[in-house]
Amino acid sequence: MPLDTFLALVLFAFTTSLTPGPNNMMLFASGVNFGFRRTIPHMFGIGAGFFSLLIGVGFGLGALLHTVPAAYTALKFAGGAYLVWIAWKIASSRSLGQGKSGAAPISFASAAAFQWINPKAWVMAVTAMATYTNPELYLLSVLIVGLAFAMVNVPSVSTWAGFGSALREWLSDPVRLKWFNIIMAVLLVGSLWPMLK
Repeated sequence: MPLDTFLALVLFAFTTSLTPGPNNMMLFASGVNFGFRRTIPHMFGIGAGFFSLLIGVGFGLGALLHTVPAAYTALKFAGGAYLVWIAWKIASSRSLGQGKSGAAPISFASAAAFQWINPKAWVMAVTAMATYTNPELYLLSVLIVGLAFAMVNVPSVSTWAGFGSALREWLSDPVRLKWFNIIMAVLLVGSLWPMLK
């Protein structure tokens, strides 16, 4: 892959990983409610899950979804239903998670599995593979796309958890936290709108 194409790929990976979407809204809320350290498994789960999705799309799942549009529609609605459930959990949270409290951040496995039903992740993966792979060196270019995202994804999404964590002290007031969580839940559901059209 030529250097200019690789740099364009890294820029695409960085931009799409950093812009608001379901993952970043959940990480921001998790940073506030559980702190940065307890959100780390969630961040790495996103990175691992998205890498596996990219490779899967590169090796034929993207083409399968084009041939069976009902499968893509089912994925979008399954992802939407899961996000509404997560939004409800965020909206109903009324205290910051401390140590072994009843509430817990999203686990590595759950965050990784969510990428497979995350509409934004599918759009990113299909676009990246359609745009940046080379038919003549297909296997190598699929791996390069996967590695480019692996390099920038976790550092990009971690900024959202960091911002959330920085607001923990200010949001330790129960009234502020209540309204923050409600607003984050609404934004999380709102982040679905462009993808569910």
